[in-house]
Amino acid sequence: MIAGKFATILPLLAIVAIFIASSPQTVFGAGAIAEGFAIGDVLDESWGWFIVVGLGAVFAVVITLETKIEEKYLGVSQTSEWFNTAGRVIKTGLTAAAIVSAWTWAATLLQSSTVAYQYGISGPFWYAAGASIQVLLFGILAIELKRKAPNAHTFLEIIRARYGEGAHRVFLVFALMTNMIVTAMLLLGGAAVVNGLTGMDISLAAFLIPIGVMIYTLVGGLKATFVADYMHTIIIFIVILTFVGTVYFVSPVTGGIEGMFDKLTEAAAINPVEGNAMGAYLTMASLGGLIFGIINIVGNFGTVFVDQAYWQRAIAAQPTSTVKGFLLGGACWFAIPFTLATTMGLTAVALGVDLTPEQVQLGLTVPAAASVLMGEVGAVMVLTMLFMAVTSAGSAELIAVSSLVTYDVYRTYKNPKATGKQLLKVSRVTIVGFGIGMGGLAVILLGMGLSLGFVYLAMGVLIGSAVIPIALTITWKRTNKYCATLGAIIGLFVALGTWVGVAASLPEFGGQVSLASLGNNYSMLFGNVAGILTGGAIAGLGSLATKTKFDWDEMKKRIKLVDLAESEMAKLEADEVTLQKAFKFSLKGGGLMTLILIIAWPLPLFFADYVFDVGFYSLWVGISIAWVSVATFFIVGLPIIEARHGISKVLRNQKAVPESEGGGK
Repeated sequence: MIAGKFATILPLLAIVAIFIASSPQTVFGAGAIAEGFAIGDVLDESWGWFIVVGLGAVFAVVITLETKIEEKYLGVSQTSEWFNTAGRVIKTGLTAAAIVSAWTWAATLLQSSTVAYQYGISGPFWYAAGASIQVLLFGILAIELKRKAPNAHTFLEIIRARYGEGAHRVFLVFALMTNMIVTAMLLLGGAAVVNGLTGMDISLAAFLIPIGVMIYTLVGGLKATFVADYMHTIIIFIVILTFVGTVYFVSPVTGGIEGMFDKLTEAAAINPVEGNAMGAYLTMASLGGLIFGIINIVGNFGTVFVDQAYWQRAIAAQPTSTVKGFLLGGACWFAIPFTLATTMGLTAVALGVDLTPEQVQLGLTVPAAASVLMGEVGAVMVLTMLFMAVTSAGSAELIAVSSLVTYDVYRTYKNPKATGKQLLKVSRVTIVGFGIGMGGLAVILLGMGLSLGFVYLAMGVLIGSAVIPIALTITWKRTNKYCATLGAIIGLFVALGTWVGVAASLPEFGGQVSLASLGNNYSMLFGNVAGILTGGAIAGLGSLATKTKFDWDEMKKRIKLVDLAESEMAKLEADEVTLQKAFKFSLKGGGLMTLILIIAWPLPLFFADYVFDVGFYSLWVGISIAWVSVATFFIVGLPIIEARHGISKVLRNQKAVPESEGGGK
């Protein structure tokens, strides 16, 4: 973790250098209301190449060096187990940082501000709350994995150990489909912003963005992605804090909190928001915001519970750090979309940034607002922040797909007796193949006319039906394999049928099924809800009607380690009493925070039809600033504190005991 020290310095130096190179006039833009946002006229195309290729190369080199330092001084050995599980010894701080980074997609930065631009202040809240509760609740599954399947490398190994190969193949399709959807959103958002700000060819950007990620993931595996996640997250928080300071305390263009309040009130009078109380932007009483919130909640259960990237973080974490890491990560992640979109999404409204519907759907609200507010500096900061989000989440998807192909395709169906060296080779070949294919997938979707916003809203329709069957597999011994499998399959078809059926019934689209009618809020809402409820009902009610019972002790016997002896694995496991306490803590912590975020906080404000006055708006902004500040402290500081002994050993040029033997990093 020596790179952690450099990570705190590099982004600061880069941002300071950008500010020094800019004049005060450039920093605050023209100081006028935007009359439009023209594609490609904010930055020179060379900035696109610098960020996508240059910055990508810098991180590839830094993370690769960090990996080599760990191998030399900290006793790390690149076995297949280490490559795909990071030794199962990751502590709370780095686990939380990795979760924050993996969950900070292009959509986190772009779509959250899009819904702020569309629905007002309710959009950022529903984006943040509707996508953080999944991580908070996933802590329950994470600790159950530690209790019942400590040998697992992927969640699909648990499916196979319990249900057999038929169910395994079905859920493998859902898992890979999830990785493709997430990857598509990352590159659609990233390439659109690079193109929108610099004019760089959008297809070329989509192909080049994954290259640097591919290099350091290829070298260091899961642990390298964790360290990169940490570095990237620091930069994202620094940029958000810079925007917060500029909008609310520095810029004469916005006029601070009171100036923003006045501008947002005026904007609502000129262009009232349909479905909002009094047409106001500053109200939680927003029908559109609530509908988006429901879609967001359902869809994001799929992209957490069915995404190997989050199971991999649970597998990599120390047993005693698992729940704390997920709860801390979920709480800190909330601050990113909540604060960024409350700041920049509403700034776009306040400054009258003029975007076409197509530009809004591409996610260009934040870059447009930053460009108007801070000129080239704002555009460069958005570009840098977005590149950090895309590459860090992209690395999580790369190693996730690598693990699935290695353990659930190659080891399961091709070579059950594969050695550690063979598995490591397959992992690296998969990273290269998927890394190159990521760009091709994005280009295909762009050619089909799909945008970030459309894919984001549709993801629950495609994968939501698998959520409850997967959750029941690791938590309930009575889950029946046929009910779980059929729930996922039938739920998918019900979701698709409902989605298309509602789209065809909408009178404003003349009964036509098109991208426009499929992208309508009601089509997405009913499709998403139908999928997750059908899958859950078939899996849950069907299992109740059977007499299935599973012996959890069989799980460990059926999932085999490769490069790690059972005796070594036993040293990494916690006792049952400790795990039981962690399980109860995950239920209480995750459950309580979920109730607060989706019921106790927003619903009274929604039903009260309350429109914020300047005092309540100031309080709301104050909460967002405090939350992001505390989150920054934990995500930046805790991993360094936990890694202090390893950093000290490296600086003293002393070789450490390998982590599997009790050493620390």
